[in-house]
Amino acid sequence: MIYNVVFSDRSRKELEESWAWYEERQYGLGDRFSEAVINVIEQIETDPDKGLSRNTRFREAIVKTFPFLVIYRVDKQDKVIFIHSIFHSNRNPRGKYKV
Repeated sequence: MIYNVVFSDRSRKELEESWAWYEERQYGLGDRFSEAVINVIEQIETDPDKGLSRNTRFREAIVKTFPFLVIYRVDKQDKVIFIHSIFHSNRNPRGKYKV
């Protein structure tokens, strides 16, 4: 069963800023980053329990090739996945779940 995906303002901003950062370093790298994130989100859509449960509210899925995690929560009743953060794994982990 496929779930609907909703991005928080925070996750949308993190995705845009990270895309821009990678694109400044090398043309096309931002697009490869976005594709890697989208790939993870598509996997989560079909299997929301795929990510590791690190917190009572959130799950984490690793973005391949890039040092990022997709932080999300699942509403199984309404079939919605809320993308909370596209989190750079080198950042302070205390900010990972801040709302």
